[in-house]
Amino acid sequence: MRNNITTILEDSIRIKQQAIMEQMDALIAAADMLVTCVASGHKILLFGNGGSAADAQHIAAEFINRFQIERHPLPALALTTDTSIITSIGNDYSFDQIFEKQIQALGKRDDVAWGISTSGNSPNVVAGLRAARERGLRCLGMTGQGGALIDASDLALTVPTTTTARVQETHIVMGHILCQLVDQTLFPQAAGASYQQ
Repeated sequence: MRNNITTILEDSIRIKQQAIMEQMDALIAAADMLVTCVASGHKILLFGNGGSAADAQHIAAEFINRFQIERHPLPALALTTDTSIITSIGNDYSFDQIFEKQIQALGKRDDVAWGISTSGNSPNVVAGLRAARERGLRCLGMTGQGGALIDASDLALTVPTTTTARVQETHIVMGHILCQLVDQTLFPQAAGASYQQ
């Protein structure tokens, strides 16, 4: 078990480091996309399935409540939390449309639709991003090595592995990096004081 723990830890560190170093420019572009969205009075809509649904809710909470500094709440919404909406769409239409229909109802031009799928091929996430693009939202995707999500996104952050757990671990690190970059850009004085402690 000790060897397994060490192997898992080393693998997780290696993949996160490789993904983030390879995606440095894309992470900066994603932070700029989010800053532009929020600074112009728009909102961030996040969605995914399973662990990616949990990541969507986690990141939305970081924006609305706070990440590491005291600042005004930032507008973000996870489309994975209203069971009545999700089950009614799934029952009356299709599970593949649970995010698409919410984007059609709630999304406005220049909002950001942030879709998360470890495979990059979750039909409902891809459909949500395509619906967002049709309505003039900016589309940010997070995936593993590829999939249809990449073509459905204006900007996609990828992770160089097919192991779901390593992809999810890297996604949340990337999400936290983006939260911090947004804070530091929008609230430089508060962020400077907090992050230096």
